[in-house]
Amino acid sequence: MANEASRIIDIQIVHTDQPRLSSDAEDDRRAAIFDLLENNYFRLLTSPSTDPNAPPYLGPYVLHLRDAARHIHFDVRDEKQNPLAEFHLAMGPLRQIMREYRLVCDSYYQAIRTKTPSQIQAIDMGRRALHDEATQILQTRLAGRIEMDEVTARRLFSLISVLKQPREV
Repeated sequence: MANEASRIIDIQIVHTDQPRLSSDAEDDRRAAIFDLLENNYFRLLTSPSTDPNAPPYLGPYVLHLRDAARHIHFDVRDEKQNPLAEFHLAMGPLRQIMREYRLVCDSYYQAIRTKTPSQIQAIDMGRRALHDEATQILQTRLAGRIEMDEVTARRLFSLISVLKQPREV
């Protein structure tokens, strides 16, 4: 497990007046949060101080995420909910891969019920490849703000993917 200071200890999803997630998506969201909190390495690279020479806060962190139209709003806080950093992650570079990832995931879940193990494995390999690609994009897009390992980036992408799913009306 990562150093206790370099980790997320809580994730809060900030809901706005958006329609609810489907029950399946809500289950995926809970699972993504659980997995992310279970094992992660996350370190803020920017300082909450106005002094540019001040070292970054070492954590642990509370991460507030909000779906903000074409962005995901990150609000990083300390254990006492004091603000440390806020920024938006533009979804443009991830939009196409998220769309493809959702389609492959849907195919995977359908295949589990009706396809042979080799067909399921082929779909799963495609799903993993898209997940790996999205993980790299996410790490690159957050470089300079957040340092995280690949496992954390994968789980964070999973959570963002759920948050950006189309909502029930």
